[in-house]
Amino acid sequence: MTSEAPSLYGLMAEFPSAQALTDAASEVTASGYRQVDAYSPYPIEAVSEALGHHRSPMPLIVLLGGLAGLLGGFGLEYWSAVIEYPLNIGGRPFFSWPSFIVPAYECTILGASLAGFVGMLFVNGLPSPYHPVFNIRRFAEKASRDGYFLVIKSKDKKFDREATAKLLQGLHASEVSEVEY
Repeated sequence: MTSEAPSLYGLMAEFPSAQALTDAASEVTASGYRQVDAYSPYPIEAVSEALGHHRSPMPLIVLLGGLAGLLGGFGLEYWSAVIEYPLNIGGRPFFSWPSFIVPAYECTILGASLAGFVGMLFVNGLPSPYHPVFNIRRFAEKASRDGYFLVIKSKDKKFDREATAKLLQGLHASEVSEVEY
């Protein structure tokens, strides 16, 4: 039985402050790295902007879910009132669209909220009971309290173990660690 060496997920650098993390994120993206993640105990908008994580597919997912709910609800009402079970009540036409508005609106809200829920699961990669960064002891101890971490993934086109480690050390990281799967 042979045991394979664990494969490399990337390199993790720890920084002493939020400003140091922000500066490092800007330098790393300016150097051409694109597969980069930052971790801090609270959201730092400048880091997200520096890494280019400002675009989300969620607005489009919610819009498409709302449109699907609207069309589905309106279509169901049309099918039941006009095609499958037409009733002439009070001389009104079978296709009386004003009476379809409120239920179709409610189906729009339902479709948008369900699409938002399912979309967030997929966009965030949930459920994810394991992530390789928790293999680093200092990350597990400090990430949610007072740690600022930057990870450059090994799947980045520009990633080279030695050159990337040198770059991170040059950014005044207090510690650079290899993250393995």
